[in-house]
Amino acid sequence: MKTLIIDDSRLARNELKRLLKEFDNVQIIGEAASADEAKEKIGELKPDLIFLDIQMPGKNGFQLLEELEVLPEVIFSTAYDEHALKAFEYNALDYLVKPVQKQRLAGSVAKVFDKIKKKEADQNENNDNLLTIHDQVFVKDGERCWFVQLSDIRLFEVSGNYTTVYFDTSKPMITRTLNYLESRLDDKTFFRANRQQIINLKWIERIEPWFSGSLRIYLKGGEEIDVSRRQTLKFKELMSF
Repeated sequence: MKTLIIDDSRLARNELKRLLKEFDNVQIIGEAASADEAKEKIGELKPDLIFLDIQMPGKNGFQLLEELEVLPEVIFSTAYDEHALKAFEYNALDYLVKPVQKQRLAGSVAKVFDKIKKKEADQNENNDNLLTIHDQVFVKDGERCWFVQLSDIRLFEVSGNYTTVYFDTSKPMITRTLNYLESRLDDKTFFRANRQQIINLKWIERIEPWFSGSLRIYLKGGEEIDVSRRQTLKFKELMSF
């Protein structure tokens, strides 16, 4: 795993590099002392994994993630900050509290390594560089933040100038348009049901005929989706019925 360490403390970076030397599957390709430097290096080096400090001068770690177009895997390494950790305690997020413990680090690295292998397997089948169900996205709505795997998102829905993201019991809104999301998501998993909604096909519970030859789809989360007549034809072709 190509790995980038991001921390404003040189001592913290050196300590993490020392610990990571024992992991054969980790290749440290660089380090950064600020969010702006990190953004530039992420774009240039394209790491598989970043270790990211939260509190840094200027932009913090959360603000860096908001600016990234595509997220690498992220493990936060931070001094104990109750407010920051509470913002993430309900999410599928890896974080390490300084001083980093070797056993805890090993568990995080192993988890990320397995996830990257699954992603690589998907990308070998899908060479057009679309986001797969093993990719993750960073979602921020007001003061709340989520780190969400695409397989857990069942629905994207237009809400005025925003798009609502449905996962678990959460429904945060993001500024990305539905057209942009459609261009980035793997159409083998995510289907544009109508002008307002994109659904995750793996979350379909049942399908029923609807008016004028269209379909109504019921998702496992309880949402009811009306597929437009035009998209019904594409859906039937996709599902081969």
